[in-house]
Amino acid sequence: MKITDERKRTEAVLDIYRSKVDTIPDNVWDRTPPGGGWSFAEVYSHIMQGTLLSTKAAERCTQSNCRPTNNKMNLLGRFTLFFGTFPPVKLKEPARVAEKMPALKITKEEARNMIIKCRQRLEAIIPLILNPENHGRIAHPRMGMMTAGQWLKFIRIHLQHHLKQIKRIENKFSI
Repeated sequence: MKITDERKRTEAVLDIYRSKVDTIPDNVWDRTPPGGGWSFAEVYSHIMQGTLLSTKAAERCTQSNCRPTNNKMNLLGRFTLFFGTFPPVKLKEPARVAEKMPALKITKEEARNMIIKCRQRLEAIIPLILNPENHGRIAHPRMGMMTAGQWLKFIRIHLQHHLKQIKRIENKFSI
C-alpha cells in the first residue's frame, strides 16, 4: 500500500462528502428517512467522528508509546483491507463505539467544518505514517490490531462504505 496514493483516494472521497452537503436539500438534512434509519446529519456526524478518531489511532501508532504486541488484524480486518470493502453483511456499530461517538443531528455547517478538520488531521499524520520507524499497532473495535497505514486505508474504506448509506437515504427521499 502506498501511503501517498491512499491519502489521495481518501481526500477524493472527502471531496464527494463535501459536494454532497450542498446538494442535499435543507428540509431533509436532519429528517429521519421514511422507513427509519439515520438522517443525513447523523451519517455525517458518525463518519466524520469516526474519521477523526481513526486519525488519532493512526497517530498513536506512530508514537513510541504503543504497547509492544505480536497481535495483528483478525479475519474481518484482513478481509476488509484486502478487498477494500466491508463484507456484504450488515453489522451494527459496537455499543462502546456508539457510546464514544453518538450519531448526532449536526448542521450542514458543522458537517463542513468536520470535513475540514478531517483533512487537517490527514495532512498532519501523513508525514508521521511515512516515517519507517513508526510501526506500532492500536486495536480497532472489530478488526484487531492495526498499524498506522492500515488505519489510513480503513478510513477510506469506512468513508466509501457510508456513501452507500447516503445513497440509500437519497433514494428514500427521492433525491
